[in-house]
Amino acid sequence: MNDRANHRRYGPLPSLRGFTLLELLIALTLLTLMASVLFGSLRLAARSWDGGEAKVAQVAEMRQTESFLRAQIASALPKRMTKAVDLPLLFAGTGDELRYAAPLPERVPEGGVLFFRLALARDGERSQLVLDRIMPPPDLVEIPGFDGAERTLLADHIAELKLSYYGRDPGAGDADEPTWRDRWDDPQRLPLLIRIEIRPDNAPAWPTLVAQPRRAPEAACRGWDPIRQRCARV
Repeated sequence: MNDRANHRRYGPLPSLRGFTLLELLIALTLLTLMASVLFGSLRLAARSWDGGEAKVAQVAEMRQTESFLRAQIASALPKRMTKAVDLPLLFAGTGDELRYAAPLPERVPEGGVLFFRLALARDGERSQLVLDRIMPPPDLVEIPGFDGAERTLLADHIAELKLSYYGRDPGAGDADEPTWRDRWDDPQRLPLLIRIEIRPDNAPAWPTLVAQPRRAPEAACRGWDPIRQRCARV
């Protein structure tokens, strides 16, 4: 069957044409734009995921650290330096550092009491919240240093630690109104409350932690003078 017969039977054959160069360029441009949008969306999703994981880690670190500090301060003991005049407490508090005595965790079979220091420490360009600890000698006459202390890292990248203390002036009676102060100067009584404010680097400040030492100062005294508010030797 020749071409003329095919033409009479099926009609004229459609003409076949390819893409022009302009159409190909437009298609490639659109494909590139779609790929760019898709890549940007995936990268944004990855950053959001990483940011979410970092935020969860920060919140977990904050909650764990604050829970630990609350329990530590609640267990603070009114341990006294029995070789010193007036039997002062083994406790010192300033605006950026807290030193206190507390028992070892119950899971430690040896038991005993350690002396702790809560403070910020530099590690290169970073600042860390750390808890140092030593075994205090039995014959102390003044607050010891922390040379050679064991150290626990509580939180990394901390810009500021602010401590304040709620209680009465040294020698004040129970009728006097307690106030907040940025250091603790009473060697005979623990503060009623301790407030801890922590601000990380490039992140919002942690919720303010207020902890209460549970032990009364007279618990460590054989002869507590309620009028002079101090421990007396008997």
